[in-house]
Amino acid sequence: MFDRLSACQPQALAVLRIVSSLLFIEHGTQKFFNFPPAEQPFGDLMNLIGLAGALEVVGGILLLVGLFTRPVAFVLCGFMAVAYFMAHAPQSFFPVNNRGDAAILFCFVFLYLTAAGPGAFALDNRNR
Repeated sequence: MFDRLSACQPQALAVLRIVSSLLFIEHGTQKFFNFPPAEQPFGDLMNLIGLAGALEVVGGILLLVGLFTRPVAFVLCGFMAVAYFMAHAPQSFFPVNNRGDAAILFCFVFLYLTAAGPGAFALDNRNR
């Protein structure tokens, strides 16, 4: 049974990449366009929050289409690690209390994409 599932590995990896990037883009659009509406608007974007929003939107779109997947995923993995330790960890030791569980998950999904590549349905595969 698992051998048959292994045949779907590139498509499953693509689904992980696409769904993760859509969720990631949503964080950036919330910062820039307040969509979906935030409980507390972000205000001035000429700081680290603006940089975070830009990385989330641009990096998320690149991952969505599977373009430069490995280097983009590597940068976003580091970005999420820094975001967790700068914004979330000082609030509490426990990720569920400091609301950093999404940052940790994104960090490790992006680390996996760095190692595994884009999977199916990616622009990175157009020359193969």
